[in-house]
Amino acid sequence: MIYNSFARVYSELMDDSLYAKWAEYVKKQVKSNESLLDVACGTGDLTILLADSFQVTGTDLSEEMLKIAEEKAKTAGKSIPFIQSNMMDLYDFDKFDVITCFDDSICYLTDEDELAIAFKQAYDHLNDGGKYLFDAHSLYQMDEVFPGYMFNHRTEDSAFMWNSFEGEYPHSIEHELTFFNWDEKIQGYSVNTELHKERTYPTATFKMILEDIGFKNIQVTADFGESEIKDDSNRWFFSAEK
Repeated sequence: MIYNSFARVYSELMDDSLYAKWAEYVKKQVKSNESLLDVACGTGDLTILLADSFQVTGTDLSEEMLKIAEEKAKTAGKSIPFIQSNMMDLYDFDKFDVITCFDDSICYLTDEDELAIAFKQAYDHLNDGGKYLFDAHSLYQMDEVFPGYMFNHRTEDSAFMWNSFEGEYPHSIEHELTFFNWDEKIQGYSVNTELHKERTYPTATFKMILEDIGFKNIQVTADFGESEIKDDSNRWFFSAEK
């Protein structure tokens, strides 16, 4: 499963200021104290922030991510259910007033059919009038920024290399993540590589699928809802109502 190794460095690499921006975006879109399911919650940073204003539940595909999320919630003094699931399989969940899916997690779905399944799951698990909020990489981010991207990260006993390449489909990318962790037993570094594939679509495609599922009042913005979409916007924000 992807993110098994990445889970250990994910929190270190993420810009903490982004979580506050996602949380603020949610608060501007919906009323406080409503029930909220945070899909693809990762290590729980956003879920924990949202717990101050909503009745939150977090879910993610990665059990390693959820273990870290539970530890963070305990440290923060928050009682939050974290449940392992796939965003295309939310059948065991009740209905919520709000469902969120941020940090371009929707881009990990492989094609439009999987998008439709995930959107339908969100729709079916929203109360009437509920809001579905998610973001996605823009065409500009996927086609112009990511190809050739490189990033290295090093700590005292580990190192991490990130290389991004153009994917096999239009507006897709492949992130090759290589991890070097010091192993006392072998007195050397163990090496593990994960391949993360992402794909995005024109905004019209996202909107068409949302409408086909039954969503209405679909709004698409950039900059955490602060501006209209521009040619060089990096991330799009979607708000849809059941």
